[in-house]
Amino acid sequence: MKSEGTGNKRQTRNTRALEDIPSQFLEVPAVARHLDAIRADLIANAHVFLGEPEDAPPLDLAMNRYRANPLLRSTESDGGAPVVYADAPEIGFLLGRIEHIPHMGALLTDFTQIKAGELHRANGGYLLIDAERVLASPMAWGTLKRCLRAREIVIASPMQGSSTLTAVVLEPEPVPLDVKVIMFGERELLFNLAALDPDFSELFKVAADFDDVMPRTSENEHLFCGLIAGIARNEAERPLTAAACCAVIERAARLAGDAERLTLRIGWLADLVREADHWAGAEASKLIDARHIRRTVGEQTRRVDLVRERLQEQITRETVMIATDGTAIGQINGLAVLQAGNIAFGRPSLITARVRMGRGHVVDIEREVALGGPTHSKGVLILAGFLAARYAPDVPMSLAATLVFEQSYGGIDGDSASSAELYALLSALAQLPLRQDVAVTGSVNQMGKVQAIGGVNEKVEGFFDICAARGLTGNQGVLIPVANIKHLMLRSDVVEACGAGRFHVYAVSHIDEGIALLAGRSAGARGSDGAFPTGSVNRLVEDRLAGFAEMRRKFTNPEAL
Repeated sequence: MKSEGTGNKRQTRNTRALEDIPSQFLEVPAVARHLDAIRADLIANAHVFLGEPEDAPPLDLAMNRYRANPLLRSTESDGGAPVVYADAPEIGFLLGRIEHIPHMGALLTDFTQIKAGELHRANGGYLLIDAERVLASPMAWGTLKRCLRAREIVIASPMQGSSTLTAVVLEPEPVPLDVKVIMFGERELLFNLAALDPDFSELFKVAADFDDVMPRTSENEHLFCGLIAGIARNEAERPLTAAACCAVIERAARLAGDAERLTLRIGWLADLVREADHWAGAEASKLIDARHIRRTVGEQTRRVDLVRERLQEQITRETVMIATDGTAIGQINGLAVLQAGNIAFGRPSLITARVRMGRGHVVDIEREVALGGPTHSKGVLILAGFLAARYAPDVPMSLAATLVFEQSYGGIDGDSASSAELYALLSALAQLPLRQDVAVTGSVNQMGKVQAIGGVNEKVEGFFDICAARGLTGNQGVLIPVANIKHLMLRSDVVEACGAGRFHVYAVSHIDEGIALLAGRSAGARGSDGAFPTGSVNRLVEDRLAGFAEMRRKFTNPEAL
């Protein structure tokens, strides 16, 4: 048996260990209260440590209740505030979680199973979070907002509220939260979030919109070369030659869709350099040259080019009717951009127009069958306004016209074909054939000015590919707006064909310029007498509309039309 004096000595040793804790921890009230509770519990349960060896519990089990469970461990060498990126912003990873151990059909837990979350790790510092990921995770966005508003982290057990499982549930005390959250994502997503959720603007006061392109100046090109070299050092085994850097810059301008801009999508450029390094290695080259960059671009396109090839095949096999030579009245080749996954490509579409005497309506067949979008319908209405104001300002607009994209079985939107539609209408009214070897893109306003459109490179290349497959004649080309010249970053084969005179890119600023090129006849301008020159395109159109108006006046019952 053990004497009472021996028990008192052991008890004294157990409680004396608490006195060795550094004094700076004792200055924290919560820590001091916790240590006082441990001291009281040790005294009250001293018999647990004084039992005989055969009936005493294992020391680890006896001491488990006194163990600390630090959620975080930091080192003095860390220096500044913590910066944490939450790559999996689910509730359990943001707030922390309470893990459970299955035992005898029940789920057991204790305070040692409490695990820290990203908010704990970022407390006192910064939390970086992807907006798309946090919104995709169920309840994560609402939970994050509650924590930021309450300025505390509450760890909830996933077993709370469960009626199907027998589990021990803990309710840890809230942890004070002092964190700056930096949410990043696509600007459209963040703009929509700010518009749809009023809490967003209240919680996130500072907004920064970073551009994904930069001006293509000589200074920026020099800096861009340094960026490319840094990517090569980190992502490739070989350095780039000066010619390769120039090729990457050209590709960056193409990805930006602007000859005067460079993309800042570093991921795209890194993919380009990595694959070019692979092709350089396949040739046992010690350097990445321009040919490796060009091959990479070609291979990246080839791997995802099946849809474009199939659509082009439909045209070359004349399943889809697209003429690339000759002339025709009331029809023209328009150009559209199709998106298939990560690739965008241009595709010509036949646009036809029919006219007759009527009551001043231009019917968009695409709209009538619910295939035309609002922007496309707006473009067609602009055409009607242009025709009425220019050719029938003082007489009733007595025209009935129909416009349609032939062999189009999907939705159509955008106004980039409105100039092509207007050319087709003018051709049908003037009874003048248009060149079919020139495709057209560009929108038009009510004054007849041709406006810039998107996807100009893809559109030019799309028509070029069809013409090249059938054989370039030297007369084929594409009509684009003058405002799109600065956006041209065409493939090398298109540039070579244009340089050799086998293909052409024409730029116009007004409908009169375009119709003159397509019809091979002057558009004509009003003289001092207010009339268009005889035989000009505009005179033929005006005379035809005047004839429609005269015929309409002969009808006593307009409803009979």
